Amino acid sequence: MTKQNLALFDLDHTLLPLDSDHEWVEFLSRHQLAGDPAEVQRRNSEIYAKYAAGTLTIEESAAFMLSFLTMHSPFDLAKYHEQYMQEVIRPCIQPQAIELVNQHLSRGDLCCLVSATNSWVIAPIARAFAFENVIGTTPEFINGRFTGRVTGVPSYKEGKITRVQEWLASRGQRLEDFAEVHFYSDSINDLPLLEIVSHPVATNPQDALRQIAQERNWKIIDLF
Repeated sequence: MTKQNLALFDLDHTLLPLDSDHEWVEFLSRHQLAGDPAEVQRRNSEIYAKYAAGTLTIEESAAFMLSFLTMHSPFDLAKYHEQYMQEVIRPCIQPQAIELVNQHLSRGDLCCLVSATNSWVIAPIARAFAFENVIGTTPEFINGRFTGRVTGVPSYKEGKITRVQEWLASRGQRLEDFAEVHFYSDSINDLPLLEIVSHPVATNPQDALRQIAQERNWKIIDLF
């Protein structure tokens, strides 16, 4: 029996030419839905710069990013997210990114979106790319409201390995069960997961990741 392949995909700056977490906060701020716009945008830029540099802790990120989910009811959040998809995300989804995912889906590979961004923000984006399997940092939800806290292991840096292993275990599988394991990412933050898969692909990589990929003869693709 032929073994199946596994294809894992980062989202922000890998399949999207933007950071969905950062842009979600910018969207809320523009529409006066996130507190003081100037302070929110200043802090959002600071968080993003630390992420890009690989120095952001998940605790700092979650405390800021998840706080906005606590400000509104799930009904209103869903309404705002649909507007966010229409204004920000859908116009930025590019055919070559859709095609990359489709190449794996059409071959029957098991595909999963694996993002550090919280699962509530990325779920509708994942559907737009036809992902059935989605791993994101899980925001705690109690008594009909988000609490601003994280549930389980955040899907960030080494945590992505843990979350992928947990997801596969729930299916009765391990990484070793697949003929090939591909992981597409742009970010130096994803180096731990890139290092353990059989087919790491630096995708629109940051300079630091591009240099590592070149040194290790990893495949490099530039979608955007």
